[in-house]
Amino acid sequence: MRPLLWPVAAAAAGLAWSVAETRAFTLRRVTVPVLAPGSDPLRVLHLSDTHMTPGQHRKQRWLQSLAELQPDLVVNTGDNLAHLDAVPSVLSAYGDLLDVPGVFVFGSNDYFSPERKNPVRYLTGGTGVSSAGTFQRTADLPFEELRRALAGHGWVDLNNRQGELEVDGRRLSFDGVDDPHLEYDVLVDRPADATADLAIGVAHAPYLRVLDHWNRLGYPLILAGHTHGGQLRVPLLGALVTNCDLDRARARGLHTHRTDGHDPSWMHVSAGLGTSPYAQVRFACRPEATLLTLTGIDSSGSLS
Repeated sequence: MRPLLWPVAAAAAGLAWSVAETRAFTLRRVTVPVLAPGSDPLRVLHLSDTHMTPGQHRKQRWLQSLAELQPDLVVNTGDNLAHLDAVPSVLSAYGDLLDVPGVFVFGSNDYFSPERKNPVRYLTGGTGVSSAGTFQRTADLPFEELRRALAGHGWVDLNNRQGELEVDGRRLSFDGVDDPHLEYDVLVDRPADATADLAIGVAHAPYLRVLDHWNRLGYPLILAGHTHGGQLRVPLLGALVTNCDLDRARARGLHTHRTDGHDPSWMHVSAGLGTSPYAQVRFACRPEATLLTLTGIDSSGSLS
């Protein structure tokens, strides 16, 4: 091969891999020492950014298989839809998981169908830029149909709401917000319920104003999605963008978050399961769901 063709071949191989990676669904497993000392483990399945279209049968089958994990709780952090007719496909994909106690919030792609965008704008302006000013059109996705369906299965709607569930004999308290990326979030000064076995903050997009708010109010655990883990990650460098004001080092996975004078909160950011139909590529960032095993603090050490 001529030397000048090597860059072309490398670029073609990278593109082919990044397209194939969108179907390499991966289950992550992490342990979070966040319960009271001596507590039995609690298994939480975190789903996010499914971006479902009716024809994505492989993704639907993989999601259906997650019921075999027998989680105690499902937390869905939004962006379920990517098509006007996707609600039946989403419900079919979640399958038996809908019979598990669950909570949910929405993201922008539960309200607005995806549009073609210049990818350069995403890479150069995807850190700390809200989309509120770009969504002047009327919400066209069937989010109310999705809301009714999820709530009808007993999942708790946390869009700018509080909620609680009894899960495996434990009382869990939740505070949720509607999508911060659209500036739909309403932050209310509700301190974490100290009488609950665990208080959890749930959001779609992990904007710092939301993370800071819940950390100051004493929430030990915060769950979010939205970032796609950066979607395109460079080996040794990591995510190029987070599409919010969260730093790139915490674009996915389990980290801590703290504000001055407060104990740190655990924060898990899911890299999500899908992509926009107009940007079906992932690189070094496989689509994922995460099984979080919550344990007693004394079993793995406390936050520092």
